[in-house]
Order: sequence, then structure tokens, then C-alpha cells
Amino acid sequence: MVSTSELSSASASAYTPFLDSAFYTGDVSDDWTYKIASQDQLDQLSEARQMHQALPRPLRVLVLYGSNRQRSFSKLMSFEAARILHHLGCEVRVFDPHGLPLKDDDDTVRPFLSPTSDGQTVGTDAHPKVQELRQLVTWSEAHFWCSPEQHGNLTGIMKTMIDHIPLSLGSVRPTQGKVLAVSQVNGGSQSFNAVNSLRILGRWMRMFTIPNQASLPKAWTQFTPEGRMMDSSNRERLVDVVEELVKVSCLFYGRDDTFATRWSERKEKAQVGRLLSQAEKEQAKGSN
Repeated sequence: MVSTSELSSASASAYTPFLDSAFYTGDVSDDWTYKIASQDQLDQLSEARQMHQALPRPLRVLVLYGSNRQRSFSKLMSFEAARILHHLGCEVRVFDPHGLPLKDDDDTVRPFLSPTSDGQTVGTDAHPKVQELRQLVTWSEAHFWCSPEQHGNLTGIMKTMIDHIPLSLGSVRPTQGKVLAVSQVNGGSQSFNAVNSLRILGRWMRMFTIPNQASLPKAWTQFTPEGRMMDSSNRERLVDVVEELVKVSCLFYGRDDTFATRWSERKEKAQVGRLLSQAEKEQAKGSN
């Protein structure tokens, strides 16, 4: 399990699979994301790059995709977004959902669970993949989400990841005030059901979702055998989304006191010295 303090120095193989050499047929300098985003190449996203360079440190972006398939098009699309972010100077981490359990608060003994220090079993909150995801969310300052559309909506894997991200971890609000970009891939014609649902989830997670979004139709026709996105208006839209994510995140950067706090929470802190968990609030109601 990776601690929050170790995430910045995590190995490339752990959280930056999008930089694997298998995705490049030639030199990295020939890569389309590098050409567009790098200051050393065409520098076509210079405004976003300059806004990002003005920050005191690189923006921390977490990328989530909703599929476990080996050749997952939501993963491939997420990797392209991650490359653009990387070439703009952001610190990018991609979470691999393999092994993430369904959310379960039952304390029944399960094969993947281990006893706590007091010998009591715990629910899936203690699962290493759940802990890893939550630590990445806490570490991050912006998110890029991509889900396949399946049966007219986002996948169960995508929803499971979000289900494991609580509105509060003690007195910490891990997603509140963070900037979000949403996207989806489709097996058939273009649809927007998944991104619409992701927007709803982002709002409930107290995140600021940017206006732009990307929906990739017939995703199986949009990538090379190496897993790279082919030139098209859909690829251009993805660039637009990533550029907007960086710009808006830069505007929000360092303004938690403005965008990530609420009057009711400030009042609660003033009264009891910290934010209460929902369980503590319910317990307080019962004792009144």
C-alpha cells in the first residue's frame, strides 16, 4: 500500500503506464501529444502551459478509467489525456482498477480481508486497493474520468471506484473543491449518457466539473494497434478537454479557502474544533 507522502516519488511503472515504451513506434519526440503540448515542439497549448508554469509546483492530476479489459479503450483514451497533461508539466497518476472489490460494509470474514490490530475483521474500507485509491484522491488536485458506456450508462467498475471515495475521511473532504473533467468511449454511435452521469456524480462529490467533455464514438476504430488515438475531430476534442482542465485547475489552485469551504462547515469547526463525521452527527441527533 502506498502512503500519501510516497505518491510523488512512486515509480513510473506504478502510476505512469502511459509512458511505457510499448506505446511508441518511434522516438517520444515524434509523439503527437508531445508535439502539441511540449514547449520544445509546436507548443500549441502555450497559454495552459504558461498558466501551469506560474504555479509554485506541478498540478497533481488523478486519472480514473472504468474498465478492466486488457485492450480497454477508456484506458487508452485516458492514457492519451495523461500524456498531454504530462507534457504540460503536470504530475499525473493513473489508478489501475484491477483488484478493486465491490463496496461492502459487512464485517464478515472474507478472503481479501485481514484482521485489524484488535483482532476484529473489517469491511472493504481496509482493502489495499481501496486504501490506495483514497490516498490518490487525497493527494490529487484535479481529476480526469473516462468510462465506457455500457447498457446506456457508465460501467459498474467506474461506479465502484466512485463508491469507494467518501465525502469525508474524518475531518478531510477528499474531493471537495477539486476540478473534474469527464469523458466516455462508445462501442457504437456517439452518446452522452455516461458523461451526464459522471457530471451528476462529480456534483455529489462536491467537485467543479468543467463545461467541456469528450465522447468517442466507435472507439474500436479510433486507435492504432499500438493503442494510440488516430487523428480526428474526436482527438481534437480530447485536447480541448485536457487544456480546459489545466486552465480551470490553475485558476482554482491555492484557493481552497474560497472554493473548498462552506459556511456550515466553518461554523461546525468553530463550535467543536473539527468537522464531524456523518456517524457522529447521527449519534448526536439520537442523544438529543
